[in-house]
Amino acid sequence: MMLSPRGISVAIAGVSMWLAARFLGSPGLEVIAIGLTLLPFIAGAYLRLGTHPVSVSRHLSDARVPPGARVTVRLDVTNPSSLPTSFLLLEDRLPPALGRPARLVVTGVGSRGTQRASYSIVPQARGRYGIGPLTVDRTDAFGLSRRRVVLEGREELLVTPEIEDLRAPSEAASGSSVGGARSRQLLRTGEEYYTMRGYQEGDDLRRIHWPSVARTGELMIRQDEASRRAGGLIYVDSREALLGPARGPAFERAVSAAASVGALFARNGFSLQLGADETPIHAVTEEGFLDALTGLTHGRGRTIGRALTSLRIAGGGDTSLVFIGAPLAPQELPQLVRAGAAFGQKLAILVHPIDPESAPANRRTQLESRATQSHLTLIRAGWDCLVLSPNTRLRERWHTPRAHRPASSA
Repeated sequence: MMLSPRGISVAIAGVSMWLAARFLGSPGLEVIAIGLTLLPFIAGAYLRLGTHPVSVSRHLSDARVPPGARVTVRLDVTNPSSLPTSFLLLEDRLPPALGRPARLVVTGVGSRGTQRASYSIVPQARGRYGIGPLTVDRTDAFGLSRRRVVLEGREELLVTPEIEDLRAPSEAASGSSVGGARSRQLLRTGEEYYTMRGYQEGDDLRRIHWPSVARTGELMIRQDEASRRAGGLIYVDSREALLGPARGPAFERAVSAAASVGALFARNGFSLQLGADETPIHAVTEEGFLDALTGLTHGRGRTIGRALTSLRIAGGGDTSLVFIGAPLAPQELPQLVRAGAAFGQKLAILVHPIDPESAPANRRTQLESRATQSHLTLIRAGWDCLVLSPNTRLRERWHTPRAHRPASSA
């Protein structure tokens, strides 16, 4: 319990009046002064002993949102007492990335009643955020004293990486269909590795595999479709030495690219695997994939050798590989090419650690030279390859024909 500024003023006024009463020799004024001095403390004792603490429950409009989405936080304040409460000041603590603590005033909660208060937040960066604890300041009817209670309950808000829709627009012109072709090429393993058999009377016509019909001239059925599920492995080279620190523009662009391609895989029925510099390659569900990317941070590794060994072990002809990171050093490119040989389709998305356009001339030359060498090496080895600056959206490059892409942003 503590005195409010008003309570402190009243107590000081009471002491001053008592001194004046003693000096003037006025017993009546002295009694009033004593009562005025004690009033804030009596009010505080009433708050402590004569009232029941309120309970507050917190509800999020959505516990998983993309960056930029508005989230409404609702606070339900319940008064279990048979007496109404006075004014309540609520302060809900937020992480610095979500802004200042939310402060709300509840005018009073009736006997055994509930009152709602709410506020909104708009997270701009991916991550896991804990909302809370909640502080409740309760005052007496005169506002002379204040009792503070901290409610430790927390709610977790998950802000997933930005996901770009890589599907070609339905109204796209012929030049924009390159994105659709790129998607079909990357997803080709999903149609190539079903077990086929001849059509038998009574088979579901929806399971006829028409590309096989065109090749053989006979009706072919995809047998036990669920047992042969193509996979997509997404590896994020999250080394700080190349890509920069987490929360940096290049790192966040790489994470967004991983989430976008993962969504494309999941939308087409692919199983997912994920790996990073300090995250071993492992199978994940679509939701688990986004959860893992939400908490992904940079790694301290200096070389990529150990990761590429894991890639070779995880490889398979029915698995598409997507490598996302900064352009590699020349000595690491042959290792990546060898690791990719075990996979079906292969795509590299290379993100400049800084924007070459804003770099000094010598640094820009170095960045573009490394990107060009990485791009040419991978293309010659049968990969598809895109190079992005930290400020370039993946969708822009996804739907750009190769012939129109300069080497620095190929």
